[in-house]
Amino acid sequence: MTWIWRQLHRAYRLMTWLRATAGRRLTPAGGLVLGSMCYALFIGFNRENTVTYQAFALLLFLCGTAVTAAFFFRMKFSVRRTLPRFGTVGRPLTYRVAVTNLSTKTRYDLALLEELADTRPSWSEWLALKRAEARSVRSFWPARSRPAVRTPARMRPTPLPPLPPGREVEALVEITPLRRGALNFSGAMLARPDPFGLFRALIRIPAPGKILVLPRRYPVPSLALPGTVKYQAGGVALAAHVGQSDEFVALRDYRHGDPLRHIHWRSWARTGKPIVKEYEDEFFVRHALVLDTFSDEPAGELFEEAVSVAASFACTIQTQESLLDLLFVGTEAFCFTAGRGLAHADQMLEILASVQPSTRKTFADLEHLVLNHAGVVSNCICIFISWNEERHRFVEKLRATGMPVLVVVVAKAPARPANAGLTAGEPEYFHTLVLGDIEAGLQKL
Repeated sequence: MTWIWRQLHRAYRLMTWLRATAGRRLTPAGGLVLGSMCYALFIGFNRENTVTYQAFALLLFLCGTAVTAAFFFRMKFSVRRTLPRFGTVGRPLTYRVAVTNLSTKTRYDLALLEELADTRPSWSEWLALKRAEARSVRSFWPARSRPAVRTPARMRPTPLPPLPPGREVEALVEITPLRRGALNFSGAMLARPDPFGLFRALIRIPAPGKILVLPRRYPVPSLALPGTVKYQAGGVALAAHVGQSDEFVALRDYRHGDPLRHIHWRSWARTGKPIVKEYEDEFFVRHALVLDTFSDEPAGELFEEAVSVAASFACTIQTQESLLDLLFVGTEAFCFTAGRGLAHADQMLEILASVQPSTRKTFADLEHLVLNHAGVVSNCICIFISWNEERHRFVEKLRATGMPVLVVVVAKAPARPANAGLTAGEPEYFHTLVLGDIEAGLQKL
C-alpha cells in the first residue's frame, strides 16, 4: 500500500510541475494551438473520412517552430527587487523591479515572471494531508475536492519596455498572496515569445527575496469587553513575564514580611543593612486571546480562518491603556503580550503569520497555560476550530473563576453548545462563525 501512495505522490509532483511549466511557457494563443493539435490528433486517425490530420500537421509545425526558436534566446540580464516587508492574504501588493540589460543588443517584447520557491509538500506531508482528507470524507456523500497544497501567490507576466544595451528599466509588479507566512522568491525569469506568439523562451536569474504575508483580517465591531482591572505585580515592566523577574522599579529598606527572593544582595553587602527590590503596584485591564491550534487537518481551511479571526481581534482591541495576551500551543506553549509600550499589533500579526497546527501537544496543554494565566487577565476571548465536551469543560472552568468569556467557534456548519451539555439554548457568550460567512458572522458579535 505504501508503494502505491509513493507512486501517487510522484505522479502528483510530475503533474504539478507540468502545470507550472505550461503556465510559464505557453501563451494563451499557444495553449489554444496545443489543445487544438491534441484534438486534431484524437479525431484524425481515420484519414479516409476526415481531413483533420492536415490541420494536425500544420499545428504540429507551428508548435515545433515555436519551441525551436526558444533555444536561440541567449542574453544576460540582472534583476534587483525593492520588496515590501509585509503583505496580506488576498490583497494585491505592488513593488518595483529593476532589470539591467548586460548584453550588447536592444531587446524587445520582454516580460518579467517571478519564480517562487517550491512549496509542494514532501512525501510525509503529502501522505498526512491525504489521510486527513480520507478521514473527513463520509461514504456515499459527495465531497468537494481540494488540492493538497494551494498556490502561494497569484501573479501575471509583467511586460517590460524596450531594453537598450547596458541600460536599466523599472517595472511595477503586482502579486496577490494566497497563503500566510513567508513568501520566498527563488529568482526571476525574463520571457520572450517566439515569432508566432505561442511559446515563451525563458532566462532564469537568481534573485532571492522574502515577504512576510500576514493573515487576512475582517472588520470587527467595537466590542465592550466586560471585566475589571486586575493587579499586575511589577506593573507594565513585568507584565509580559511569568512570575517575578530580576527587573525592579526601585530599592528600599527591608520591612518585616518581605519575601526573601526580593532581597537585593549587592546593596545589602554595600550598605550593611537588608535592602529589597520594590515592584510598582499597577492595576489595568488585560485581555486574553486564546487560539485553538489543534486541528485534524494539517492544511485545513478551518484553522486558517481561525487564525484570521484571531488577527482581526488583535487589530481591533484597543491596547493603548490595556494589555493583550495571545496564548496558543505550537511545539510548546506560548504567551505573547502587546499593549502599553510592550509591543504593537503589527508584531502580534507577525506571530500569527507563522502559527502552525500543533501536532506534538494536546488540548490539555492549552488548558493548563490559560488557567495558570487566568489570575491576571480581565476577560478571555477563545477562538476554537471545533466544539466538544473537552472544550466545553475548559470554558466552564474559566467561567467558574468569575472571568467574562467570549467563545467563537469557526465551523463548517453551525455548532450548537447543546452538543456539549448545554440545554438552555445558545448563551450570549457563545458564537459560531460558518466558513464562507465569517465577515457577516463577526458583525453580529
